[in-house]
Amino acid sequence: MTLARLRYPSESMRGRRYPEPPHPYRSEFQRDRDRIVHARAFRRLEDKTQVFGERLSDHFRNRLTHTIEVSQIARTVASVLSLDEDFTEALALAHDIGHPPFAHAGEEELNRQMQAFGESFDHNLNALHLVESFELRYARFPGLNLTFEVREGMVKHSRDFEPGERPEFDEYLPGLRPPLEAQLIDLADEVAYNTADLDDGYAAGLFTMDEIAAAVPHYGELTAEIEQQFPAAPEKVRFQEVLRRLIDLLVSGLIEGTAASVASSGAQALEDIRRLPRLVRLSPGAGETNRALKRFLFEMVYSTPLLLEERRRACEGVSALFNFYLAQPDELPESHRARMEELPLHRVVCDYIAGMTDGYFRRTAARLLG
Repeated sequence: MTLARLRYPSESMRGRRYPEPPHPYRSEFQRDRDRIVHARAFRRLEDKTQVFGERLSDHFRNRLTHTIEVSQIARTVASVLSLDEDFTEALALAHDIGHPPFAHAGEEELNRQMQAFGESFDHNLNALHLVESFELRYARFPGLNLTFEVREGMVKHSRDFEPGERPEFDEYLPGLRPPLEAQLIDLADEVAYNTADLDDGYAAGLFTMDEIAAAVPHYGELTAEIEQQFPAAPEKVRFQEVLRRLIDLLVSGLIEGTAASVASSGAQALEDIRRLPRLVRLSPGAGETNRALKRFLFEMVYSTPLLLEERRRACEGVSALFNFYLAQPDELPESHRARMEELPLHRVVCDYIAGMTDGYFRRTAARLLG
């Protein structure tokens, strides 16, 4: 099952935008990982919504705990397949740092506001801006000066693009697929949030185990197995036992599906990975379970009145604060007002709001908007 021949080759690294001497003890990808962990943007994930906001409960995932779960899954897969674990971990830890407050509702509203100016908001592009310029921790260069490979993986982990399609990404080999380590992140992310949202949705009382079993293949079999082994266990404990096995089923399916996909592709080197269609995928059985789980969560969690109301309130708040700053730019912090010498006001406002945590957004909105 090893894919060691397709592990990202260190001799192919394109280096950093600003050259630095190598570290005596840490690899380049380990240094990238550590820089991401110490970044302010990474710390801010602790107070950014994943799905359920902190006003509903403080037991639900936030964007930071979700990121840790993605990292754990991605590292496991990379380790089993003999890919570069440090490269994979760096990408997993960075994959969500560009998200604004209030999860996808915040991103969609910022995008709506920017469309009025013929522009857009994309959290992957925002993540790139964060690590290239907004983080100010080094005297010799702006940003974190991450390797080309990690920056490429940040913008490509979830989608490909052709030359000229995204001019701001043209530096990152458009038309070519990213390495397998970067391709892993999207499905590791999907496995992590599907199972986590199932956990949080069950804890919120939005559905029962029987309803899951009726909609999601293999879940009923796992439930029957646990009920036979632990008939006296409380239902909440049985749910957790089933959830653990569900995660194992999906992660195992990601490992096995990717190994089979690569084997059938005939890929022998990084150049093959870059030119072939994406090869990271779930096995057929795990893929069926994952798709059914997504449909179930959309119906039973994401479309519930509880979360629809949270998203409505978030969008209204983002819209109100965005337009407040457009009308009164003097209320922006001095560091952001200085950026108006080079950038239009709407872009400065968008970047400022995108960097806010949920809590800071609420405090700012309360102070400025009442």
